Amino acid sequence: MIFKHSFCDPFKEDIIVLEDLPAEKIAAAFDQVPWATYLQKMEAADERDIHFAPSFEIENKETGHGLSISAVGSAWDFEFYIFYTRPKRLKKFFGLISYMDENYVTDITGQTIKDARQCLDALGNGDINFLENKVK
Repeated sequence: MIFKHSFCDPFKEDIIVLEDLPAEKIAAAFDQVPWATYLQKMEAADERDIHFAPSFEIENKETGHGLSISAVGSAWDFEFYIFYTRPKRLKKFFGLISYMDENYVTDITGQTIKDARQCLDALGNGDINFLENKVK
């Protein structure tokens, strides 16, 4: 499986699109992000200069399932917000009407780096059940 990979640098207005990655390189790419350094720089910066929380984004090019993982808090005490995007069939009016939402998003806050890595591993391994249960 091949994954689209991008990063939101807090001090740049545009999302940085990076090289595609195979599943086995996702964790290494995530681990290379200097989360605490970005958060420390944000604490000292003028709010007008900050465009995003530092965020790592990865999407399976074949299935459309993806994660966006953002660090929030201080450089010494931060957590991750995890957003899980995927196509999902939704039902309305007691199931009488259904439609496909190609970019259905759920999120979970208060996550550790271990939680983020577990979600990345699940995405890389195609373990959609884990993601559906973890990020609801």
